Amino acid sequence: MGPVELLHMSVFSQSFSPCGRFLAAGNNYGEIALFSLSAALSPDATGLSQKPVLTFTAHEGPVFSLLSTDCHLLSAGNGEVSAWSWTELIKKNVKPLWTKRPNYKSSLEIPEINSMTINSRDNSLIVGGGDNNLHVLDLEHGVFKAVLQGHSDYVHCVTMREREAEILSGGEDGAVRMWDLHVCFSLTERLSVFQSCARPQFGKWISCLTTDSDWMLCGGGPSLSLWHLRSLSPTSTFPLSGCQRQAAFYQDMILAVGEGPFVSHCLLGGDVKAQIPCSPQSLNTLQLNTNSTEHRVLTVGGSSAHIDVFTNLSYRAFSLSF
Repeated sequence: MGPVELLHMSVFSQSFSPCGRFLAAGNNYGEIALFSLSAALSPDATGLSQKPVLTFTAHEGPVFSLLSTDCHLLSAGNGEVSAWSWTELIKKNVKPLWTKRPNYKSSLEIPEINSMTINSRDNSLIVGGGDNNLHVLDLEHGVFKAVLQGHSDYVHCVTMREREAEILSGGEDGAVRMWDLHVCFSLTERLSVFQSCARPQFGKWISCLTTDSDWMLCGGGPSLSLWHLRSLSPTSTFPLSGCQRQAAFYQDMILAVGEGPFVSHCLLGGDVKAQIPCSPQSLNTLQLNTNSTEHRVLTVGGSSAHIDVFTNLSYRAFSLSF
């Protein structure tokens, strides 16, 4: 890859291997890079340890979403989802196990897939993207078995609320929708986040969404906010500038990334405790490695070829790079 491509690279997605020793990252050129965390974190690490052990082209368009199951890496590109064996990737064998395309209304449109989540109850994959719908893929039989219609614009983010058997989705239309898996994917609630936490100058789109038990974090155009899902009301709004693209619950804190070269540490009550500097000027993706105690790190990526690695949340330890 030439210097111009590297200069204009963006990292959109990340996923840790089931063993926690490797990190996969997807970029705007359709490439996936595999990094060895065990090599990069070793006391004998060199500059070479921070480069990929493998880079391959997975899709024609950007890789907006990556997700790991017990043995597979799932990647989403324009209008398709592919599965790769982690065991084979680690051996540097690059061949997809399968590639599936949702049943789009028109064969002419190829909407991007922005987000994916696993429903472990029935071993299905829920994907959301540019056709305003959620598509449910039965992973056992390899067929798309349902289409969830309700959003009036692009779906940006999808997450699973395991205990309640609910799917939550956020989109360009400013709404978070809740789908009940007990009642055949019926739409149970529509939360108008834009009305509650509006920042009209940024628009109404919902770009990040995550849950923890009865709590939901969401934001984008509207301010990042914490909602109680039993009362369906916001309890805290975080005074972060710009749009937040990904957020996560971590112990008694919230970690968030978006516009700006930093990871924000927020307290549940709404205060911003710290903003830790990063190398990309704006950030798209944040991942905590919970798969391995030995390689427990936070990694963030965005508008550069670099992925920052935090072994301690209060400072950047080093950067991996494509």
